[in-house]
Amino acid sequence: MRAGSETLVRLTDSAGRKVKSLIARENKGSWLRIAISGGGCNGLSYKLRFVPEPKRGDIAVPTADVFVLVDPKTALYLKGTELDYSHQMVGGGFKFANPNAKASCSCGESFSV
Repeated sequence: MRAGSETLVRLTDSAGRKVKSLIARENKGSWLRIAISGGGCNGLSYKLRFVPEPKRGDIAVPTADVFVLVDPKTALYLKGTELDYSHQMVGGGFKFANPNAKASCSCGESFSV
């Protein structure tokens, strides 16, 4: 595991609070893994899940009082990304602001580079 910084990925305070509450509720691990996989309406999609421990080669980013894990391949697409959380009834949830994305879908869950 390598140490990373918020220049790779940063959670807003709102996203950090939501992640901490989900960690307590889900009880699947105290690390938030952000991954990018093929799929979605724009070619690539974000995946969020909780894991109990890092994998070999992971980059651990301390942000908003939680630890985010990113694998090296995902790091290439995430650099400079901010993850926010909105409580709005319509259009709420986690939102990615990725400066590397050339296009993204209206739901904010997929993008292309």
